[in-house]
Amino acid sequence: MVTVKHNAETHEFETLDQAMEWAKNLGEFVTIQFNGNEVVGKFGVDSITDGKFSDGEDYLWKKRRR
Repeated sequence: MVTVKHNAETHEFETLDQAMEWAKNLGEFVTIQFNGNEVVGKFGVDSITDGKFSDGEDYLWKKRRR
């Protein structure tokens, strides 16, 4: 059993994949507990649109080649 804690709520899932998918869709900070391990964070991927992160910050990284 995999447990996901979000704010004061606790949700249980059969698999880690199910828990991760739920956390990605939620898009907020969660704690995932499974097999004696604990993973925390905001899961999912933000995209770069028009040179900016989803929070409005400029995306400035460029790969440098030698």
